[in-house]
Order: sequence, then structure tokens, then C-alpha cells
Amino acid sequence: MHRPTRPQSLAAALAAGALLVSPLAATAAPGRPGEPRYVEGAPGAGDPYLPLAGNGGIDVQHYSLDLRYTPPEAAPAPLEGQLDGVATLTLAATQDLRSFNLDLRGLTATRVIVNGKSMRFAQEDGNELVVQPRPMLKAGTTAQVVVEYGGTTTRPTDLEGALYGWVTTRDGAMVVSQPDGAATWFPTSDHPTDKATYDFTVTVPEGLVAVANGLLTDRTTADGWTTWEWDAPDPMAAYLATASVGDYELRFSSTPSGVPIIDAVDPALPASRYVNLALTGEMMTFFENLFGPYPFVSYGAIVDDDSVGYALETQTRSFFSQRASEGTVAHELVHQWIGNDVAVNRWADIWHNEGWATYGAWLWTEHNGGRTAQAAFDQVMDAPAGSSFWQLAISDPGPLNLFHPAIYDRSAAMLFALREEIGDEAFLDLTRSVVSDRSGGKISTQEYETLAEQVSGQDLTSFFQVWLHEPEKPTDW
Repeated sequence: MHRPTRPQSLAAALAAGALLVSPLAATAAPGRPGEPRYVEGAPGAGDPYLPLAGNGGIDVQHYSLDLRYTPPEAAPAPLEGQLDGVATLTLAATQDLRSFNLDLRGLTATRVIVNGKSMRFAQEDGNELVVQPRPMLKAGTTAQVVVEYGGTTTRPTDLEGALYGWVTTRDGAMVVSQPDGAATWFPTSDHPTDKATYDFTVTVPEGLVAVANGLLTDRTTADGWTTWEWDAPDPMAAYLATASVGDYELRFSSTPSGVPIIDAVDPALPASRYVNLALTGEMMTFFENLFGPYPFVSYGAIVDDDSVGYALETQTRSFFSQRASEGTVAHELVHQWIGNDVAVNRWADIWHNEGWATYGAWLWTEHNGGRTAQAAFDQVMDAPAGSSFWQLAISDPGPLNLFHPAIYDRSAAMLFALREEIGDEAFLDLTRSVVSDRSGGKISTQEYETLAEQVSGQDLTSFFQVWLHEPEKPTDW
């Protein structure tokens, strides 16, 4: 992601009129000796920054999302649309479950079906859809869960007050969900550690285009509506899913290595706003030489004439608000390897995502004849020691500092300094090891530090202490 610092506000509240049943009991079934002891799945994945994001006791393997969306009938206000959906989830129980949770916020579930049978459910705490399957789910078993839901879409905001999730626009919707906004448009396990594959069927008024992740597989029009079908077979965190709707023009091409490119550009924008997308193929070649083969079935961009105030690395289809600058195009492409294919373990680890995307953009700019990475590093280090920029431990920034400038620039400077510390060969080996060994998975700060020491053969305790863990300017490492 590339976005500015933002003020604080609360996430959108649960829409009124939700169908509720009695809260489910919070105790485990007693069971008998030798029999499963059924429990309630936790309402979160255990991330202290976002306690209700994701869910315990389940591993979602696939989402099939069938959406029908009506944008606002008039503009500019109120910007409200209507979204109706059927989400079919394939999930595995990782515990013996008497109930499990999904994240759903601002929309109302009307029916839940588990393995073909309607089940009791409740919507609680403004974020949790609690399902009580009968029979109960035994650990290791797979279930198909169908949720019928819908409601009015608005313009939700995250903890820092930025627009995110299903953001209603004049002509459709911008769908950008970092860190936990996926729950504003479909029932999900909304944490990067629970990746799944996806397919999308999105029906919108004729003349509009619905753009999702992966590859476009079909498009049909009937009775004034167009249905767009997309397939995303690569494991993906929920916040990276999109189904943006607008007056887009689709453009198809491919990279030198054969990766299909699908760009969706709002024709209301002048060509100067998205001319840098033409560099995608050359950038892809450059970063494949650094990281290894591109990890997904396609790539591309969405450039909308509306704005959420930032760009986001939506998987295989990076999103840009109003302008795709050269540096930001490079930044979001780097994220496809680091951030998307290799995810954070907890949101406190976001420095790894944003540091690499920023440093990668430095490397591209240097390669393309612009400012050198050394000059970019020097500019970061020019910030005075007493500056607030340095007063953040980037390995644990807190939930309201996930997008602090230091997360981007200090993290990139750390990677530059690490390369100087351990040498080019070890640094390249480390980078490729992260990407290849963790492909489709995740990495924590501690795991990165340990791997860096293993690959380099050096004790890097002091280095990481001053660069990642201390809220002050590094001066000696």
C-alpha cells in the first residue's frame, strides 16, 4: 500500500435490522471420555492489533462470491448502493467446533446453510457472524457454508479514518480492504494468515464493468444487467480481494515472461494519469530477476477517477486512486511478491511489506536512470535525531501507526543498511529465500531476523535492535 498518515475514527457499525437469534453459549460441550470436546471457535485470529479480525477454529480454503450491485441512483449525495450476495465458503475445521465465526460488518445475513441444511446464527459485536452447525464439526472435516446476505453500501472507514472496504462511488464502488475491510462486503475470515482461493460472479447494470482478481473467464449481458466472472486460483488474503465497479475500459497485454496483464482504466482520466502502466512489463522483468518468477496467474491495475487517497496492492490487480505514478506502480508490483505471496504473520510485521515495496521502488528508480538508492537512503537519514519520524519502533508500531511514514521509509532504509552490512550476495540469497521458501505463506519479524543470521552467518542482534526495535534514530550498527 502507498498512503498518507490519517486521523482516527471507528469502523462502520453493523447495519440495523440484522436477523439475530439468542447468543450462543461460551462453554465447551462436556463430552464423554475419549470423545471430542466441542468448543466455540474464537472470534479472532489472535492478532492483538485487530482482535476481531479473522477467526479461530476454521481454515477457509475457497470463496465463491455471487454478487449483485446497484450503484447510487443519484449523485453526489447520498452515496449509497445496494449489495446483495451469496457467499459459498469451503472451510476445514481445525478444532472440534460447536460454533464458529465469520467476519461480516454493515451487512445483514438472512440465511446460513451448512452442508445443505439451514442453521441457527447470530450477528454479534458489530463484526461477528456466529454460526451453530448441527451436527457439530469435528476437527479435520470440511464443510460447505453458504451465507445469503445484503444491505446498503456506504463509505466505511478504518481505525485511522481512511476509506476502505466496499467504498460506494458515483458510478460504482472502489473495493480496497487493508487491513480488515473485506468484512464490509462478504462474510470472511479477515486476517492474512487465512488465505484462500476465490471465484467471483458480479452482476452490475449494463454499461458498468466489474473488475476482480485473477483472470476474466466470462461476461454476459441480459435484461439490462451484465455479469462478470473472474477466477483467482492463487491463495489470497481477504483484504487483497476486490470487485471494483465503474466506467472502466479493459486493456489486455502481457509481460515479456508471458504473464497476462489486465488493466482497468477510467476513461474520464487523461492518459498522463496512467501512462506509467506501460512500464509494467519492464518492471516485471526487473523484479523477477530480483525475487524470482512472478507468483500469480495474472497482473494488472485498476485506475479510478474517484479516490480513497491511496494505492493498494490488491492481488493481481493493483488499485490506484486517480493517478498511477511510476514509483507507486513499482511499489505495488513489489507487493505481489512481498506482502501478497509472502504475507505478514501479524499486522505488527507490516514493516516487511512496506519496507520492501519502498526499497524495491528505490531500486527500480535507480535502474531506470533516476535517483540512486544511496541518495534515497541519505535523504531518510537526513531527518534529525529528535524528529518524531524516529520515535516509533517499527517492529511494533501499534494499530494506529500501521501506515506511519517510518513504516515505509525507515524500513526501506533498514533494508539498504542490511545489504551494506551482510553484502550483496547474502542479501540476495536472503531475499530469494524469503520469497521461495515462504511462497503462499507468511513470515514474522523474528523469523526474518533468524533467517538473515542463518543466511549471512553473522550475529545481527545489535543491527536489528537499533533498526527495528528501538524508537530512536540508528547511529551505530
